[in-house]
Amino acid sequence: MLKVINVFCCGAALLAVACNSGTSNNADLAQNAGVTGVDQNGNPPVETRKPNTDYKPAFAGQTRAPGISTKASYTTRILTNDLKRPWDIAALPDDRFLITQKSGTMRVATKDGKLSDDITGLPKVNDDGQGGLLGVTIDPNFQSNRMVYWTFSEDMQGGTVTAVAKGKLSSDESRVENATVIYRATPAYDGTLHYGGRILFDKTGNIVFSTGERSDIETRPQAQWLNSSLGKIIRIPTDGKPAAGNPKISNDARPEIYSYGHRNVQGLAFHPQTNELWETEMGPRGGDELNRIEAGKNYGWPIITYGIEYGGKKIGDAIQQRSGMEQPVYYWDPVLSPSGMTFYNAEAMSEWKNNLFICGLNSNHIARIVLDGNKVVGEERLLADQRQRFRDIAQGDDGALYAVTDEGRLYRIGK
Repeated sequence: MLKVINVFCCGAALLAVACNSGTSNNADLAQNAGVTGVDQNGNPPVETRKPNTDYKPAFAGQTRAPGISTKASYTTRILTNDLKRPWDIAALPDDRFLITQKSGTMRVATKDGKLSDDITGLPKVNDDGQGGLLGVTIDPNFQSNRMVYWTFSEDMQGGTVTAVAKGKLSSDESRVENATVIYRATPAYDGTLHYGGRILFDKTGNIVFSTGERSDIETRPQAQWLNSSLGKIIRIPTDGKPAAGNPKISNDARPEIYSYGHRNVQGLAFHPQTNELWETEMGPRGGDELNRIEAGKNYGWPIITYGIEYGGKKIGDAIQQRSGMEQPVYYWDPVLSPSGMTFYNAEAMSEWKNNLFICGLNSNHIARIVLDGNKVVGEERLLADQRQRFRDIAQGDDGALYAVTDEGRLYRIGK
C-alpha cells in the first residue's frame, strides 16, 4: 500500500515523499535471480540480487521469504543529526533514551531530539576499527539505583578484549560514578574487529551479552573452544560471576558460556510472548544469520556457514549442516549486515505486534521480519531511501521505534 512518510529534522520539515515498502511486485525478478519464496499471493522476496553462493537452504523458508508491506500509515522523523558515531540506544523509564557513542561517551536524548552534553566518567575505550563504547542497558531497578551496564573494547596486555562494566548515572546525568569492570572476554587479541557487544537483562535479573571471535583466521576456531570467551553469548549476574542455571556444556567449559559457535553477534532481543532469546550475527560474504538461542547449543561457526570469504574463497570444508550444530532460523545472501534489533510489543502499530525489526548496516535499511512460530514468513525493508547505516533500534513508551545510525541520526518511526 502506498503511504506518505514525512521526514523532519529538529522540528523543521525536510521533505515529504510518497513511497512504498521497497517490496518488488515483479515475480519475474525473483525467478531470474534463481530464488524461491513467492507466497500464495504471488509476492516475491524483497531480495532479487543473485546469491553469492549456490548453497541450498536446509529447509523451505530459511532464506528469501516473501516480501510484505505495512498496510497502516506511519511517519518517519529525523529527530537529530548531531550524535557522534552512536552504537546503542536503550529506553529510560521516563520516555527518554540513553545512547552510547563509540569514542567513549554516552548521551541522553529526549523524544523530540534534544541531546544532553556528553556523559563522562567511563573507562577508556579503544575505538579503532569496530571497537569503542558499544552496548548499553539499564538495571531493572534503575529508578531506584540508577545503575547502568555497558560493553566496550578495552586495552590490556596482549591486545584488546570485549569488557563489561557497570556504574551509577549521576543525578545530574553529567557522569557515570564508580565505573567498575565486571567481566573481560579473554583471551585478549591484537586486532580491531568482531567485538560483539550487545547487552541486555533477562527476566531473572542476569546480564546476557555477546562477544565476537575477533575475525582473523587464527582466532575463528575459538568460537568452538569452550575454554575461550570468544564467539559466545555469555550470561552473568551483576557481579560478573557465572550465572546460576547456566548450562553445563562440558567439564572444561567456562561456566559463564550460554551458547557458542558464533561469529559476531550484534543483535539480541527477547521475544515478548515466549521470552525466547533471539540474535542476529554477521556472516562473512553472505550467510548473515537470525538464530533462536537455546542454552548450551552450538551454532556452528566456523565449521558450518552459508557464506564465503570476502575474497570469494570457500570457508573450511564449505559445509552448511552438521549433526550437533544448530541451523539458523533464517539467513541472508547477499548481506543484510545485521546490527541491533528489537521485537515490537505495542498496540500503536498493531500490525507490527511481535514482529522483529533488525538494523542493516551495509544494506542501509531496517528489516521488518514477520514470524510464524520459529519460521520467517515475511520480510519488509523500511527506510531504504534514507541511505543510512542503521546501528541500533529500540521501542519507546509511545509505541514508536527509535533508531540510531552510524552517520549520527536519531529516527522516530511510528504513528
